Amino acid sequence: MTEAVAGEGFLLGCISCKKREEVSARATVDWHFKPQGEVEFRHIFHYDHPSANILHQDFSQRLEWRGTKNKDIQIGAIYIHNVTFNETGMYRCTILRTLFLSLYNEHVTVEKDVELNVVAVANRELTSVISEIMMYVLIVVLQLWLIGVLVYCYKKISEEYEVRDANKALKAQAQLSKDNSDGVQIE
Repeated sequence: MTEAVAGEGFLLGCISCKKREEVSARATVDWHFKPQGEVEFRHIFHYDHPSANILHQDFSQRLEWRGTKNKDIQIGAIYIHNVTFNETGMYRCTILRTLFLSLYNEHVTVEKDVELNVVAVANRELTSVISEIMMYVLIVVLQLWLIGVLVYCYKKISEEYEVRDANKALKAQAQLSKDNSDGVQIE
């Protein structure tokens, strides 16, 4: 289930890769649309490199080829401009590929269905909301941790300075006592 926002554009994706790149091939892509509540698909788009044809008047001037632009099509994506509520339904991508093997030609057909739901306003997915919350929680926790580390380090350094200063004072006092006494013991 995929959501599109009415009045905006939407990319319908369809990918079909060959298993072996060294085999040459030629492919065509057809897109069909079955509106919500209907049983039959309508043929709306055909791509046979280099020509793209919009075949249904409801999509006239609103479909754009966004797939592979060579004869061996791997990506059969189309872009719908200005999506309307009437475009809610099932889309079917059919990639017809002919593999040119050394002894014969192999014909392969791949079909992918995409269910599209057109909405007035985009709904945020639960995962994006959770990830955003986690991001902010981590930022706060890491900042608090950093402040804690800085306070700890400051205290350690401060204690070391105090110990060093106390040692200096004791040494100075001992030196003073030694210098003032000149062999005379003061009680």
